[in-house]
Amino acid sequence: MEPDLITNDQAPAPFGALPSHGQLKWHAREVYAFLHFTVNTFTDREWGLGDEDCSVFNPTDFNAELIVLALKAAGMKAAILTCKHHDGFCLWPTKTTEHSIAHSSWREGKGDVVREISNACRQHGLEFGIYVSPWDRNNAHYGTAEYVKIYREQLRELLTVYGPICEVWHDGANGGDGYYGGARETRSIDRRTYYGWPETWALVRKLQPDAVIFSDVGPDIRWVGNESGFANETCWATYDPVGEDGGVAAPGWTRYREGGSGHAHGKHWLPAECDVSIRPGWFWHETENGKVKSPEALMELYFKSVGRGASFLLNVPPDRRGQISQPDAESLAKFGKQIANLFKDNVAKHARLTASNVRGKKSHFATSKLLDGKPDTYWATDEGVTSADLKIECTHELKFNVIRLREAIALGQRIDSFSVDTWIDGAWKELASGTSIGSCRLIRLAQQVNSCTLRLRITQSSATCIALSEFGLYLEAT
Repeated sequence: MEPDLITNDQAPAPFGALPSHGQLKWHAREVYAFLHFTVNTFTDREWGLGDEDCSVFNPTDFNAELIVLALKAAGMKAAILTCKHHDGFCLWPTKTTEHSIAHSSWREGKGDVVREISNACRQHGLEFGIYVSPWDRNNAHYGTAEYVKIYREQLRELLTVYGPICEVWHDGANGGDGYYGGARETRSIDRRTYYGWPETWALVRKLQPDAVIFSDVGPDIRWVGNESGFANETCWATYDPVGEDGGVAAPGWTRYREGGSGHAHGKHWLPAECDVSIRPGWFWHETENGKVKSPEALMELYFKSVGRGASFLLNVPPDRRGQISQPDAESLAKFGKQIANLFKDNVAKHARLTASNVRGKKSHFATSKLLDGKPDTYWATDEGVTSADLKIECTHELKFNVIRLREAIALGQRIDSFSVDTWIDGAWKELASGTSIGSCRLIRLAQQVNSCTLRLRITQSSATCIALSEFGLYLEAT
């Protein structure tokens, strides 16, 4: 036998594009927070013009720990802070501009929101990420090469003195009208070339090699193509972004609607992040206190983001006190309890699982790996077996209305389609079917199922064999 051939007692060969170590950690986060907080919170705007007086930023009772605890109650694993939005106001005492917290009246100019939020995250077990808008409507140099140097220096400051950073977020909004140091004009830039993204991203890699980078084109995490918090029913982790004109893509210059589904077996592992706000706006507005998304609405978004192989980035904007408002905090807490209650018990954990094929008939590829709760173990099939059945049997009725599947994504996204059946009145009846699985696939059934016998069918795999990491059945309270 040729030495490069895979035998059935060996691990399956990786297939297609593969996730990096940082991307695997990102997949595991699933739910995390955006914190939109800046001068806009106090001017009642969504996009600041860049001409705001720094003294307008003055939270009356800022408490980073209470903010983070509200996020933790929702089961969130990280928080991404808008360290600088389009208005250019910096929430840390930067040396690059006077349009910053150091020139505000809050804490006599000695405060540092980035420091306090990052410290509170680490104290309570959350990771910390940064949003730094490339567009700066305040800076007089915006549109020139000098500004690109300033922007990179802002990144350098944030990436060197605030501890580990899990994600760096780049917005696609670039260029337009602004204050620009008093010029009050419209400035346009070439989104594809102006920022020198390859060099900018190289700086991030150098300073925070474990951080994932988000933008319309990644290079690690892609925008899903909407701000409504959902991915498409079929959502591949692989994606090859294309520019608006069909050429080279860049942040703010893509056929962004393709991000909702990605591209089956694309060249790049570039999974989708679903961003949405708990309120109609991204920043806190008192008039929206009665329009906070309910726990049930958040659950629906969870199933349409995490449940489709993407992530759920939920914006929770602090109010003018510098805390999470009561209606937001209450909704978060109830959402967190619903998620915890849903997944506390896999009702299939004591079932007998029998597969039509097990790789080399080896125990380390056995069906038991589907129930062990470990993401790096998996059931696999022999080489050339690209469709297979898994029978689930139990001595008592399994009561469930949610099905969870996970692929062994460290080996790539291999499975193209699947179906789940139940045995009723002497025949198989299909409960659900789908396409992409990836890091997580959740099927939310319309009604509860009571069954002693089920079947999972992997109906097609583009890889030379199947590698599935988890099978779970759960009962969601109705």
